[in-house]
Amino acid sequence: MTSLITHKPQKVLKQELKAFFNRNYPAETLPSHGFDHHRRVWGHAKELLRFKERDGLCFDQAFIQKLMIGCYLHDIGMSIDPGIRHGRHSRELCKKFLEEQDLKESDYRDILTAIENHDDKEYADATGNDMLSTLLTIADDLDAFGETGISRYLEIYKERGIEKHELTKAILGNAEKRFRNFERAFSRWTELVDKHRDRYNILVDFFTGTKLVSK
Repeated sequence: MTSLITHKPQKVLKQELKAFFNRNYPAETLPSHGFDHHRRVWGHAKELLRFKERDGLCFDQAFIQKLMIGCYLHDIGMSIDPGIRHGRHSRELCKKFLEEQDLKESDYRDILTAIENHDDKEYADATGNDMLSTLLTIADDLDAFGETGISRYLEIYKERGIEKHELTKAILGNAEKRFRNFERAFSRWTELVDKHRDRYNILVDFFTGTKLVSK
C-alpha cells in the first residue's frame, strides 16, 4: 500500500528542520543537546537502517521522513524542560512543526509517540515491533557513548541537580541500560556491536578507569 504522506527531499527537509530547531531552541539552552546532537543521532539512525536493510527489511520514504523528523526534534523540548519529561514538550513542538509544514498530525502519530517516549530507559516496550521507536531510541542512545557522551552526561546531569557523589553511579547505570538494549537489538551484527562497544568503553573507562565490557 502506497503511503499518502507528502515526501520531501532529505536535504530540503533537513533545512526546514534546522530552521525550526533554531527558532525554538535558544542558543543558551544545553549546548550538549543542541542541533549537532540531533544531526549525529540522524547519522546513527542511518547506520542502523543500513543494517536492518541487510536483514531484508525495506523502508519506504514515509518511514524515512518520519524517522528523520524524530531524530531532529526528539530533544527540542529541553528548551522548555531539561528533565525527564522533555519528551512531552518535544512532542508538542513537533506537532507545531507538522502544522507549519501543512502535514497532517494523524499521519505522524507513531513518530510523535516515539518522540514522547524516547527517553524511557527502562525499555518497557523493547520488543522491537515498533521499528520507528526502536530506531529513534537506539540512535539517540548511541550518541551517549564516546567522548561526546562524557560531556553530554556531565552537562545534563548537572542541570538535573544530581549530586557529585551520585554522578558516576547514575551515569554508568543509565549508559549500561542504553548499551544492553542496543546489544540485544543488533546482536547478530557483531561488527556494529563491537564498534559501539568501544565507544561505550571510552565512557566507562573515563568514569571508572576500568573497561567493564570486553569483546
